[in-house]
Amino acid sequence: MRLAVIPARGGSKRIPRKNIKDFCGKPMIAYSIECAIGSGLFNEVVVSTDDEEIAAVARSCGARIPFMRPAELANDHAGTIPVIAHATEWFKAAGHSPSAVCCIYATAPFVQPGDLKQGLEILESGPWEYVFSATSFGFPIFRSFKRLADGSVEMFYPEYFETRSQDLPEAFHDAGQFYWGRPGAWTGNKRFFDHWSNVVMLPRWRVQDIDSAEDWERAEVLMKLLREQGGSPR
Repeated sequence: MRLAVIPARGGSKRIPRKNIKDFCGKPMIAYSIECAIGSGLFNEVVVSTDDEEIAAVARSCGARIPFMRPAELANDHAGTIPVIAHATEWFKAAGHSPSAVCCIYATAPFVQPGDLKQGLEILESGPWEYVFSATSFGFPIFRSFKRLADGSVEMFYPEYFETRSQDLPEAFHDAGQFYWGRPGAWTGNKRFFDHWSNVVMLPRWRVQDIDSAEDWERAEVLMKLLREQGGSPR
């Protein structure tokens, strides 16, 4: 079986209740649930939550809540991998044998079924443990700098000060939408960013982290533009 797990705890601090807050006409989590179901890739689409209100909203959107997430996996320090490992183990204990488990974030309104399908195809094409969404940085990270306590600046990589931007290697980052993984990768606590992982590359304009009020506003503007242009029927 193929399993989709959408982690959605109730304790969001920077944007309270962001997993079920209205986003362009529907609860934020609805976009991830609808994408997973609409992709036709999964035998089960479940939400891992510790919150009864989130569970009720998730059920109304078509997801299953076969268990409530334990408190030790619902605090501010709980990582994604242990949460998905818990869901994987729950299904194995219930007599199922997942062949692939996909974590889809609850705050990923721009995730597309075609990207999920491509991720699964890559996972099954070779000895990969994970396949996740990624995109490129818009500027060379080797020219980045930090601000010090006195207001001055310091380069992270001063040895590249004289190097032209076009001569620096391109760098990429996690797009924060989905992570396909083999069950043993999740339960074995393997990290994402290593040689056993591959990626589905997304355009930068379709990637938006949503951790602050400004992030939320930018995401709403992008969603409205996509809908106007017919790029997001959901």
